[in-house]
Parts: sequence; C-alpha cells; structure tokens
Amino acid sequence: MRICVLGAGAWGTALAISAAGHTAGGRSVTLWARDPGQVTEMVRARSNARYLPGIPFPSSLVLQAGEAQHACANADLVVVATPMAALREQLGLLQSSLAPVAWLCKGVEQAAGSAPGLLAHEIQMQVAPSLRAGVLSGPSFAQEVARGQPTALVAASTDAGVRDALVAAFHGPTLRVYANDDLVGVEVGGAVKNVLAIATGLADGLALGLNARAALITRGLAEMTRFGVALGARPDTFMGLSGLGDLVLTATGDLSRNRRVGLLLAEGRTLTQAVESLGHVAEGVYCARTVVQRARHLGVDMPIAQGVVALLDGRLRPADVVAELMGREPGTESP
Repeated sequence: MRICVLGAGAWGTALAISAAGHTAGGRSVTLWARDPGQVTEMVRARSNARYLPGIPFPSSLVLQAGEAQHACANADLVVVATPMAALREQLGLLQSSLAPVAWLCKGVEQAAGSAPGLLAHEIQMQVAPSLRAGVLSGPSFAQEVARGQPTALVAASTDAGVRDALVAAFHGPTLRVYANDDLVGVEVGGAVKNVLAIATGLADGLALGLNARAALITRGLAEMTRFGVALGARPDTFMGLSGLGDLVLTATGDLSRNRRVGLLLAEGRTLTQAVESLGHVAEGVYCARTVVQRARHLGVDMPIAQGVVALLDGRLRPADVVAELMGREPGTESP
C-alpha cells in the first residue's frame, strides 16, 4: 500500500513514522513538505528536528518536496496533514485524485463575511465533491504516536472504502484504528474539544480545583453533543474516542497546546503572547469564534465556548469568565 502524507508538521510526521515503522503489510510511505529546505534538513538528519526532535525516521520513510500532486500521483491513500486554514487549498489541488483522501486537521474554517465557517467535509463538498474522502481523528499527541506508545484513533467516512483504506494504512501493533461512518460527529468532536481545552486550561491556571475541571469537561461534552446533533451527528459518537476521549486528553494533557493557551491566559499573558510562545498552531484559538457563531445560527446554547470567545476577544478577564459561568440560572442536567 502506497501512502502519501502531505504536510511535515508534528502530526503528519508522527503518522508517517508510525506507518513506515510497521514491518508487515507492504506499506510504502512518503512524507511531503512544502518547504524544500525543511526536506533537505530532514533528509540529512533523518528526523524532524523542528517538530519532533530526537525521534528518528524509519529507514523506509521517503521524504519529498516539490509539487504535492506529483508526490502523491501513484498513492493508494493521500493524507492531508495541514492546519485547517490550508485544507481548502490542498483539497482543491487533489480534486481529481482517484485515491481516497483523508485529512487530520481538527477545527472549523474561519467564517468569511456572512457565510458560516465550515467543517472539513463541508469544505471538501464545495471544492472537491467527487473525492472519496474522510478524516482520521481521536485522542492523540504526535510525540506519543511517533514514539510508538499505545494510541487509538477513529477513521470516519461515509465511504466504507475510505474507512478500510485508513485502517489498512495505520492500524498496527501500537496504533488501533476504529471505523466510524458518522463523519459529522467525529469532526465536531475534534473541533469543539480544542475550544473546551482552553477553558479547562484557564480553570487549572486559576487553581480552581479538580471539581471545576470535572464540571467543565462534563458540561463541555454536553455542549459538544448539542452542537453536533444539531449538525446531524449521532449522540453516541460523542461518548467515543473522537468525543469524550479526545476532550479528556486535550483538556488535561500537558502536551495540549490549547490547554496551554488557557494556562498562559490565566497567568496574565496576552493572547498574542500565548500563541507566539507555542511555536505550533492551537486550532481552538482560530475556530472558537466560528463555532460560537454557527451554534447561535443553529439556536444551540454553548456557554463555555461563548466564555472562551469573550476571553480571546478581550471582553472578559479570566476571573470574569468563571464568574459569568457560575452566575448562570439553575437548570436541569441534560445534553
């Protein structure tokens, strides 16, 4: 099986390392990067020193620059490992691909004017409707996948052939891949958990305690579920790996960039300072407003996400966000 991963950030590199490291299955893996200089350095060092320092590449991993279409011309599976902001461009370039295409990004495209921000599959339906496509998502830090630590992911698509291709490409001794046909639910889980992780990081940074963390995660899951169901997802998806699993990991894990943003804001850093200190993209910062805008359009109440947006926009201070959430009227516990 010939696999081409487009994008040599941390997550794309980690999956390429994982797939190329399998000794069985006849996999051939190419990792493509837009920057020829980055590829030259990775070839020299046989590692991605910028994003995954100290983790060597398998000897079989092929590195390539140049035109993305050329790199994946003969692939049996193409994996787009770019941030959400670059997905539209990449899918446009791949619109004539005969091979299944899957994306890794977790977020919502920023809204353009009065049009709502779109999930990844909605972007694909606009720019490349003939593609056989899906998403690979779930609770995963790139460093742990690259090191071969046990991880479970979800391959989601409405096309069974795409799900099967993702399982065949990445399922192995240290990486379990479960198939799911609820593409909307898996994408919503991957997007909203980043926003909620900022809120949890804020609470931890303010030393509000473990009770507050548990409340935020649980009520955040309810917000995620309401939003997803309104978009056509199945409720049970949010109790799985791409919902509850990814939320718990991102909200509590020390490797979480979105959680780190909340911690830094609680320290008094500005949003600019917090983002610049990461060195990587924190998708929750870029999609929080769009999630809230779309939820309002759907009539879905998302008070935690709304508090995050008010914090990011500078309309509320960290302590004020907490006070506003705690000052809400009593209600019944329901999704």
